[in-house]
Amino acid sequence: MKQRFKHLIMSVVVLGISAAVLMISAAKSPNVSASSATAFDASSVFNSKCASCHGKDGRAKSLHAKHEHARDFTNAEWQDSVSDERIYNSISNGKGKMPAFKKKLSDSQIDELVKYVRQFRK
Repeated sequence: MKQRFKHLIMSVVVLGISAAVLMISAAKSPNVSASSATAFDASSVFNSKCASCHGKDGRAKSLHAKHEHARDFTNAEWQDSVSDERIYNSISNGKGKMPAFKKKLSDSQIDELVKYVRQFRK
């Protein structure tokens, strides 16, 4: 009985030390890079707030998109003609039938969406 108790105590100690080592190594390991984390966030925000009109692929090919006159973000000519500031302002203040998102998104989220919109260029 005494031997079983020692074995149990030793197992608990080893598990505790292992857990501590794992937590320390996890704390020291580099996190996901900021760029991939923000790209993921921009993708999620785009898919939830923008894709219904602009499409998940940015092409605005749906009937709803055509009805709303949504912009095709893959159009290289448009991408070349528009500044990041203009895209930012359109997202922030809305444009035409597009609603304003300045009260729903932070400045940094809007900045990330501008970068995300730029990635659609073909």
